[in-house]
Amino acid sequence: MSRYFGEIRQNGYVVRDIEAAMRHWIEVLGVGPFFYLERAPVENFRYYGRPSGMVASIALANSGPLQIELIQQRNDEPSMYLDFLAAGHEGLQHVAYWTRDFDRDLERALDAGFEVGQSGDVGGPDGRMVYFDTQGHPGTVVELSEISGPKGRTFEWIAEQARDWDGSEPIRRIRT
Repeated sequence: MSRYFGEIRQNGYVVRDIEAAMRHWIEVLGVGPFFYLERAPVENFRYYGRPSGMVASIALANSGPLQIELIQQRNDEPSMYLDFLAAGHEGLQHVAYWTRDFDRDLERALDAGFEVGQSGDVGGPDGRMVYFDTQGHPGTVVELSEISGPKGRTFEWIAEQARDWDGSEPIRRIRT
């Protein structure tokens, strides 16, 4: 348990081949089903305060209360995902904490000296996210993710689907 943010709710893996990564999690680890967005609906994306046209595919599944997020960036626009790959890494890039009081938790993090590396909105105004530049060690970028709106309800639904998953329909494409 983080004394700053509470429980880690998501592990985010940056991968070069999201289809292969989903197959690995499904076939080797038995985790699924994955909900796959070929083009994640990220709006207002900023990289170190500057607008970026980053486009990514994401796939989400749960293993118990922990959400697994797979991310494959689809263009060369600036992002912390590309930074991670350019540094020769692939795999766990961030851990995410979920919040229903985004403004309070963001202010507390900034007051503690955290620096925002990238930010954006997913699923509307109650789906903000920030990634803090805490990448002194691969896999330790911290994401603060707001779950007050539709994104939070979607995350709950994905977790429910995983609880009794029987292995059928392991990849479920979501159209946006």
